[in-house]
Amino acid sequence: MSIIVCPLHDVEAIARVRRPSHILSLISPSAEPTGFQCLAPYHLELRFNDIAEPRDGLIEPSAEHIQSIIEFGRSSREQGPLLIHCWAGVSRSPAAAFIIGFDRDRPAPTHLAARLRSSAPYCTPNPRMIALADAALDAQGDLFRAIKEIGRGKETCWGTAFEISKLV
Repeated sequence: MSIIVCPLHDVEAIARVRRPSHILSLISPSAEPTGFQCLAPYHLELRFNDIAEPRDGLIEPSAEHIQSIIEFGRSSREQGPLLIHCWAGVSRSPAAAFIIGFDRDRPAPTHLAARLRSSAPYCTPNPRMIALADAALDAQGDLFRAIKEIGRGKETCWGTAFEISKLV
């Protein structure tokens, strides 16, 4: 089952071609509602800012957000594909793809991080999301270390769509 990651502005076009069973929207609290429930049978919209540490006036990723991401990923396991997006497709959505990919197949985190980087050289998964997933998935810091090892991705304003499938 594949996971497709893209920025917000590509969701409709990709959904019409790939017909995902699930769409995961990770958007800022102030963003307009996506309305993507009409594009897939299952749609989850989570609202938090793309920040790695608490900042006044912003909503950081929480353990509850990560648990929702994991459960939504699990619900899409036998269907698919799963389409994940955030605003730019660079930080929150690659983090979610990494989390769901690890939960599904339990590949070596370093292998998964390298796959993510080779698929999207610009991606810089949100470190707060990854740290929370480490705890939620009992990965003992391995997820965070793997993402730290690949470092920051290439500079970009927007990501492009990419896909990862079976990881082991």
